[in-house]
Amino acid sequence: MNRQEVFEYVKKRYSTDPDFPWSDSSAVLRHEDNRKWYGLLMEVSRGRLGLSSAGMVEVLNVKCDPILGSSLRMREGFHPAYHMNKDKWLTIRLDGSVPDSEIKNLIDLSYELTSGKKKKAPNVQAR
Repeated sequence: MNRQEVFEYVKKRYSTDPDFPWSDSSAVLRHEDNRKWYGLLMEVSRGRLGLSSAGMVEVLNVKCDPILGSSLRMREGFHPAYHMNKDKWLTIRLDGSVPDSEIKNLIDLSYELTSGKKKKAPNVQAR
C-alpha cells in the first residue's frame, strides 16, 4: 500500500479524512467521535529505522497489541514505532515489504484499540 491507498481505505471503511496538523506532509488518522489517533503517516529517513540504504521511506504508525507487535518487529517491513510508544505502537514501511491485506488488518486493529470505551448500562435490579 502507499499513502493514497491508505487514505482511500480509511475513507471507505471508517469515513476518515486525514488530518495534517503540521507544516509537513505527515497525516494523522483520527476517530471522529473521540479524536484519538489510530494512525500516523509520515516520511522518515531510512537510517532512522536502522536501514542501511540512504533516502526516505513512507511509514504508517499503528497501535498494536504488544505481543503481536513484538513478533511482527522480527519481520521485514516492521519496526519499533518511530516517535511513539514502542510497546504499544508499531511502524510499518509502505514500500511493498508488507502485504496490503496485512496493513489493512493492522489498521483495523489499531482503530479498534483506540475506539472509545463502551459504557456499561447501570445494573438496575427489579424489586
